[in-house]
Amino acid sequence: MATSSGQHVRPWRYLTAFLGIVVVLYSLVLFTGGGNLTPKLGIDLQGGTRVSLTARSIDGQPPPRDQLVQAQEIIEQRVNGLGVSGAEVQLDGSNIVITVPGDEGEQARSLGQTAQLRFREVVQEIPASQVPAPGQDPGAAPGGAAPGAPGDAAPGGAAPGGQAPAPEPQPQPQSQGETRAVAPVAQSSPLQDPSPAPEPPAPEPPAPQPGTGAASPDDPRVAAEVQHLRDTRQSADQATQLQALLALDCNAPDPLQGYDDPAKPLVACSEDGAAKYVLGPSFIEGTEIASAEAQQSQQGAGWVVSLTFEQAAADAWGQYTTENVGKQTAFVLDGEVVSAPEVNQPIWGPTQISGQFNQERAQDLAQTLRYGSLPLAFDSGTAQTVSATLGLASLEAGLIAGAVGLALVFAYCLFYYRLLGLLTILSLALSGLVVYAVLILLGRWIGFTLDLAGVAGFIIAIGITADSFVIFFERLKDEMREGRTFRSAVPRSWERARRTILTADAVSFLAAAVLYILAVGEVRGFAFTLGMSTVLDLVVVFLVTFPLVVLISRSRTLGKPGLSGLGAVDRIGARNRRDKPAVGRRTSSAKGAKA
Repeated sequence: MATSSGQHVRPWRYLTAFLGIVVVLYSLVLFTGGGNLTPKLGIDLQGGTRVSLTARSIDGQPPPRDQLVQAQEIIEQRVNGLGVSGAEVQLDGSNIVITVPGDEGEQARSLGQTAQLRFREVVQEIPASQVPAPGQDPGAAPGGAAPGAPGDAAPGGAAPGGQAPAPEPQPQPQSQGETRAVAPVAQSSPLQDPSPAPEPPAPEPPAPQPGTGAASPDDPRVAAEVQHLRDTRQSADQATQLQALLALDCNAPDPLQGYDDPAKPLVACSEDGAAKYVLGPSFIEGTEIASAEAQQSQQGAGWVVSLTFEQAAADAWGQYTTENVGKQTAFVLDGEVVSAPEVNQPIWGPTQISGQFNQERAQDLAQTLRYGSLPLAFDSGTAQTVSATLGLASLEAGLIAGAVGLALVFAYCLFYYRLLGLLTILSLALSGLVVYAVLILLGRWIGFTLDLAGVAGFIIAIGITADSFVIFFERLKDEMREGRTFRSAVPRSWERARRTILTADAVSFLAAAVLYILAVGEVRGFAFTLGMSTVLDLVVVFLVTFPLVVLISRSRTLGKPGLSGLGAVDRIGARNRRDKPAVGRRTSSAKGAKA
């Protein structure tokens, strides 16, 4: 049955199907994605940027492992959100190393931002350049201003500290649900000694319970410094706030960044270092943001970040803006005031953070807010450019070694299999053609990048493909040794060999899949290319190698034993065919004698 059915194999159907696959793949390569004919390369082949983020508590006890893993996962989400292809996020002790290939490394600088967004009431704002005069008591008012509490606000939206309301800006069209940033206050209310007047009432929206959400470093020395800053810059005492406000240096690194207590007031700088603020307790946390998107401002040039809150936070924000129209509200990101816009109207719904944003800054802020805050505070990472010289040298050496190995394989196949060896070379060339097209398309569709480990996976896969040919050809020889002709042995040998080929490739694919799931970094690239090449091996063997062997076996010229490299096994098979009738006659004579 196998031989009979094999005679009806239509090899041109298989070859036409393979040709259709190649045409479709290269049509996609040429007519999509700008027609770029080069696959995306990894950092070791094209260079890139490496950013190392160091946890704040590295000098003492190392940060908890679970927090480092959580930070790694969040940063990986941020990398994916940026659309950066081929990037890797790895743990190196207490450090997180971000590797980005190509020219997209500058975007990785902000990926370690803690992204703790908090909404706080602006109690006081002064220029960052304002410092105590020589010999002046920090608690005394500059210029001998009249006493008054910095947190007081007169009815009708007067400036804090009893200052007369500033002239209202010219009205401009504004969409519903937007807070507009106001220019930094050029002349803020004078700072005075605190008077025994009662403290201003707390905001109506619910504030976090004391200590809720406040991070604590593990290193005792860092913890002591953070606690000292909490006692001064987060003190509820107005005199202490005033002293901390004047002493705060907006040009120096802030050790409190990422460790401020949301349930307490905060003395902080603006992100650009131009202003300093006294802020009230946080009444909305960034974790209550449902979505964040960067958009162009509808009020003119520039960009804004549009926020959508969860239901509870949306109600609190609507209530707060209703009761505080005309007052400033600070959007505080990692202890710095991103913007402090004035609430122009009640906002029930989406809200926009406005500031001095360009497109890149707005998109970075939106994606960090969208993917959540990090559980640890990290020092600002410095990007280091990685040269591709070493990787290209390694690739060149690997390709030379691979070419020498392939040449030896081709020479052996031609010597041992002759015409069937040519089929091996042709099949490997067609397999490489398909693999190259798939690499280009995967780079466009899923951001797959080819690195040295991936190249190693392809070289090993070439050996797997060649093994499939050897299994088929050796099974063909076994059938011919048993006395079958070349033409009749092909379908029978294929029926038995394909089971072994499928089993071997299935084992290779499962090994690659398990390796891809369990491994990290470059090892995953090796596993991916190995598994993909194994699948494409089956396509080539089934749609190219087998039908071509069938065509050769049916050709009187190409099917000659001497040309096909099957002369020796054909002579053995012919001798076995001649011996079979003689064996049958001797068996019949023996049976007659017994009778």
